[in-house]
Formats: sequence, structure tokens, C-alpha cells
Amino acid sequence: MPASSIHPTEDVLDQLDEAADQHDPLTFGNVMDVLGQHSFAPVLLLIGFIMLVPGPADIPGVPVVLGLLVIVVASQIVMHRDHLWIPAWMERRQLKAKRARKMVSWLRKPAHWLDRITKPRLQWLVNHAGTTLIAVACILVAMATPILEFIPFSANLAGAAIAAFAIALMAKDGLVAGAAIAISFTTVGLVVYQFIGGPVTIL
Repeated sequence: MPASSIHPTEDVLDQLDEAADQHDPLTFGNVMDVLGQHSFAPVLLLIGFIMLVPGPADIPGVPVVLGLLVIVVASQIVMHRDHLWIPAWMERRQLKAKRARKMVSWLRKPAHWLDRITKPRLQWLVNHAGTTLIAVACILVAMATPILEFIPFSANLAGAAIAAFAIALMAKDGLVAGAAIAISFTTVGLVVYQFIGGPVTIL
């Protein structure tokens, strides 16, 4: 994991902006080059952001591809790999630079707020075994993405959970990890309700 930053969330957005300035269309491989091969948590954060913002997660098939990417990254955290490896076909996935900048703009204010409220605390939840548990939780959330495509807004909720887990790792903030666990349970609850309790109605 990279050393913790004072503004970890905004730093990732700055790096995405930098990649968008250099490439159009922007590929995930381009973003990886900017973030670096050791940036497991920032890559998870970026995936969570893409799922979270309005638009991308509503495109059929996108949540599943992003879920697969989460599984690839999180599995390597579980295996304690030093370098992040992404399959070539995932590295070639494209995003228009204009859309990337729009996403970054949409996320600026919440990212600034998150960086202000996060800090190292309850670090037993994000160190050593805690990191592995967080990675496993990300995998479980990602495995639900094929079902989440049929439940309105649930993919955005999954993105929020993955982003929160990533922020917890980057800021060494166990309280955020706890919030991410709560969001994950909510996401799983939506899936269970969809199949047991009936269709989800959004008021």
C-alpha cells in the first residue's frame, strides 16, 4: 500500500484529471500508469467512484465489468502481492476524457469533505488481518453486481461501499471501514429482499 496522504481521496481525483489531460479516450491502463503499480487502494477507490456517480453504473454490463475488476484487485490484496496486475482486456477498457473530467468535477466536493473528516483511528480494523477482511468484503460486494443490475440504485450503493473501504485503507480509518461494512450489509439486504421479499420499490 502507498504511504498515507493528507488528502488521499482528492489525490486520486487529481491523478485521474492528469490522465484525462494526457489521453482521450482514457483507458484503465492509462490510469494505472498514473496511479502506479502499488496503488491497490486508490484503484479500488476509482472503481468505487465510477460505480457511485450517476450514469456509468446504469449502463447494462458496466457494473459486472467493474465488479470483476474489484475481484481482481481485492484478490491480490488478499494474496499480499507487491505489484498490481490487471488483465490486458481490462486495461483496454475506455472512457472518454470529457466524461472522466465530469465525474471528477462531480466528486470534488464530497472528496474534499471526506478528506477533512477521515483520520487514523480504530486502526486494528484496517491493519494486517483487517486489510484482508476488507478485501474479502469488497469481493463479496463485487460478486453481487450481476444481480444489482436489476435493482435500481443498488450498484451505486455497492460503489459507495467499495469506495468507503478504499478510503478506510488509504486514511487508516477504521471508523470509515465500519461504515463501509454497514453499507455492504444494506446492499446484501437489497439483494435478499429482491429474491425473498418481492420487488424493490423506489419511492
